[in-house]
Amino acid sequence: MTSDTKRIILHLDMDSFYASAEMRRRPDLTGKPVIVGADPKEGKGRGVVATASYEARKYGVFSAMPISQAYHLCPEGIYLPPDFPLYTRVSSEVMAVLRATGFAFEQVSIDEAFLDLTATGEFGEAERLARELKERIRALTGLSCSIGIGPSKVVAKIASDFRKPDGLTVVPDGEAAAFLAPLPVRKIPGIGPKTGRELEATGIRTIGDLQSGLEALLGRFGRGGTALHRLAYGIDASEVAGRGGPRSISRETTFGEDTSDPEALSATMEELIRDVHRNLKNEKYRFRTVTVKVRYTGFITKTKAHSVLHYTDEIRTIRTLARALLRDLIADRKIRLIGLRLSDLGAPDERQKTLGT
Repeated sequence: MTSDTKRIILHLDMDSFYASAEMRRRPDLTGKPVIVGADPKEGKGRGVVATASYEARKYGVFSAMPISQAYHLCPEGIYLPPDFPLYTRVSSEVMAVLRATGFAFEQVSIDEAFLDLTATGEFGEAERLARELKERIRALTGLSCSIGIGPSKVVAKIASDFRKPDGLTVVPDGEAAAFLAPLPVRKIPGIGPKTGRELEATGIRTIGDLQSGLEALLGRFGRGGTALHRLAYGIDASEVAGRGGPRSISRETTFGEDTSDPEALSATMEELIRDVHRNLKNEKYRFRTVTVKVRYTGFITKTKAHSVLHYTDEIRTIRTLARALLRDLIADRKIRLIGLRLSDLGAPDERQKTLGT
């Protein structure tokens, strides 16, 4: 990735995950104040709230709150002990949906993950994919999630919390500072109660205050002040880098004029095939999945994918699958864009293991 590449990062956060998983198992709990955590022992229990349904949050109950305090706020709540095997199974279902996209993936907790959607090329396409992901996850698990999309991980994470539950917030490149400015400074990940109090002591209460308070930050936090100042503008160079997570190689072309000419479409696809194959060989990877994307006049976009049994780096396999998928997607309308993606990539070591089985 070059330094001037505009990044597009997605952050997904499941809504009141533990409580929602419990409601999936017991539909009779739906719409009720469900609180997962320690035993409240009628207000005398020790421990904290792991999560609370949105119905319980109306009573002022939130994660990490002492369970005794939660009981006093919501004595009629339904208190359940955590069932981590259940949550792990549901989490695996959700994360499998994200991994299947083929984009760089990083799971950061049992109910949160990032995707690097830079290869989509535009925020509108990333938003379309986000809506698809929300629908797939709901259809598979019955649960809702909130998604944020931004030019960095920090902006995407803050955006995912902006319209909970079941939200989708897109912050295009160039709009991050304005989006962040009115929000409380504690919305920045990593600013806890202690740092929050220190910032408030200097008159910094919103992220906008943080954007204009560099000198005060340097005086109080030293080099850390510079990092806070950058985060206030949504500047975060950290990459989506899951350990062993899938990667993808993709290319796409937008036509100068929408076309339905089969020769033009075939010739363009051949260029894409050669381009992704060259990149694949340079990176010394093999692939299992080929995806073709077509955007028609009117910005309607469709994709179709096919996976093979074993990893390969053969161009003729790419060509055969890509041409077949493109034929299936060509309709009686003009096409604005076509794209090709190789995903489920295997490095040399992974390849040997796979082929040896």
